[in-house]
Amino acid sequence: MADVAPPIVTVTGLSKTYASGFNALKKVDLTIRRGEIFALLGPNGAGKTTLIGIICGLVNASEGTVVADGHDIVRDFRAARMKIGLVPQELSTDAFETVWSTVTFSRGLFGKRKNPAHIEKVLRALSLWDKKDSKIMTLSGGMKRRVLIAKALSHEPTILFLDEPTAGVDVALRHDMWKMVRELRESGVTIILTTHYIEEAQEMADRIGVINKGELILVEDTAALMRKLGKRQLVLQLARPLAQIPDALAQLPLELSTDGAVLTYTFDAQGEATGIAGLLKLLGEQGVEFKDLHTTESTLEDIFVTLVKGA
Repeated sequence: MADVAPPIVTVTGLSKTYASGFNALKKVDLTIRRGEIFALLGPNGAGKTTLIGIICGLVNASEGTVVADGHDIVRDFRAARMKIGLVPQELSTDAFETVWSTVTFSRGLFGKRKNPAHIEKVLRALSLWDKKDSKIMTLSGGMKRRVLIAKALSHEPTILFLDEPTAGVDVALRHDMWKMVRELRESGVTIILTTHYIEEAQEMADRIGVINKGELILVEDTAALMRKLGKRQLVLQLARPLAQIPDALAQLPLELSTDGAVLTYTFDAQGEATGIAGLLKLLGEQGVEFKDLHTTESTLEDIFVTLVKGA
């Protein structure tokens, strides 16, 4: 994703303090680029839902401003809200209505004229066309979630918020949803998603924001984040346990398992030199033999845990 992409959402100095005195958000600054998939990660209670609620006009900020596709969400609420689609986490929808009628009704809520061709296009894109006359209550959980997305897209928004889009769905359906989200982005919709599934953010997002205790502690391109904070390790299964790391190796980033049978070397995978050749030479000189070795790479989940612990 090129850095020159203009922002479609600009959040400036956003804070939210509830009547109880709880600070849900603390001076959050964030820009979302037009046409990107942005993942917002954070533990429960970190402020994700509050931030989305404010941007979508469902929660009032204590201070700060939000501009959505050129419209201030307070001064120009209706115009801003027209630009935004929100897919909530809860599967609440009209059980006795048909798919067609509930999606059409959602479009009408935004004052949009009837456009059966657009509704058909959305339902076909979400593999819901053959269910258009089915009542919501007869659908599976995965299909109900698709209906929520169809409702959010009914008024042709440019920004789509997905709050935990794959919570409670099976792995196969999760991958279907990922494919669908990518297709939405290709059609020109900017996607902001919150997720508990770190794999989801790593797989899909162009950029990742990490929020903790109401503060945005990091925003980074996904690939750059993995490069910057990702670690690789060489794990050596020793032929004979060591009581301790030899003095000659003490300056290296080595860790010995408690039973002395495994030696782990941490290195920068992106660096010019990993230092592995030098390590193996030193091990040989010290008479440390190994029977097996393999490398491991840290995941985004490892990085996330490290960031939140340090915040």
